[in-house]
Amino acid sequence: MTAIQETAHESEHAQDHHHDHPAWLAHHFDDAEQQFDAGKLGMWLFLVTEVLFFSGMFCAYSLYRNRDPEVFEFCSRFLNEKLGAINTGVLLFSSLTMAWAVRAAQLKQHKLLVGMLGATLGCAAMFLGVKAVEYSHKWELGLLPGKFYVSQIPGAAHGEHGYLGSLCIVPLILTIIAGVYYIYSLATMSKFHQKVAGPILVAGACFFGGVQLGRILEAEETTHHAAEHAAHEHAPGTSHDHSQDHSAGELLPEKEGGEVIALGHKSIEDVKVMAEELKTPDASVNQKSMAGLFFSIYYCMTGIHAVHIIGGMLVITWLIVKAAREEFHDQYFGPVDNVGLYWHLVDFIWIYLFPLLYLIT
Repeated sequence: MTAIQETAHESEHAQDHHHDHPAWLAHHFDDAEQQFDAGKLGMWLFLVTEVLFFSGMFCAYSLYRNRDPEVFEFCSRFLNEKLGAINTGVLLFSSLTMAWAVRAAQLKQHKLLVGMLGATLGCAAMFLGVKAVEYSHKWELGLLPGKFYVSQIPGAAHGEHGYLGSLCIVPLILTIIAGVYYIYSLATMSKFHQKVAGPILVAGACFFGGVQLGRILEAEETTHHAAEHAAHEHAPGTSHDHSQDHSAGELLPEKEGGEVIALGHKSIEDVKVMAEELKTPDASVNQKSMAGLFFSIYYCMTGIHAVHIIGGMLVITWLIVKAAREEFHDQYFGPVDNVGLYWHLVDFIWIYLFPLLYLIT
């Protein structure tokens, strides 16, 4: 066989091979199993880099907590463990719905697949809604990271919810767009657009449901703390000198000229970060200003985790579009499975964050 004949034969074989490839099988893979294995390997390598990334923050947390355990114990009291527990339950349930979505993709249960992906998206939105309430409440109290840490008197910024409103602007706009999109899908009677717009609209509603739930629990916690503080103040034989108010594990070092103010049932000295500590962070200079370090770690770890939640929501939305087109089946479900692995890692990281930050004793 001449070289020209060999080239022609190879060209014909390549064309036949191309025609044998289904649309869901990439041209550089021979079969579905090879494509699935390659995608799974790539996802595991990516997850390893994510673990290494979060490990650095966990190491920083461990070092600073070992250095100043009393500061971390004190500052964790300003975190609402009920909201953290709610978010933990929401993410655990989202792992169930994500795993169920993988199974639905394998069985070609397209309607169930869209529903489970939508449920996962809704759980993620509710998580962010609760987290928005947590962040806004702490910002109102002045529980800020680093040198910006300044505690305010309760009520000074309460009732306005200015921070919470700012955090809700983008979700509100997206929810309105999803609502308009859903109305369009109903007007055009497009089943595809209804399958896509419905879960997104529900996710928007879940976000604001999480906001409302967070506000209720945060208000109950504030009321409970205020009642405890009032009862303590009016108890017979109780001293009203806040400088001598030592509850279990309370961190009340010597005054640096600041004023002791009440935060619920807690007392904390309103102290700015000293100039010496700005140059060389040292708990011996002023332990109270180390609270800014705790909240730096808190915002860094939970903030980056929230960014991963948002990234997962974007990819899940992409999966909903593909599921609405009924593209997944027993030979092609790799994207759902790989996104599921990513989502389980995000949930797993929160399972560590919750006790480390909220349940310090």
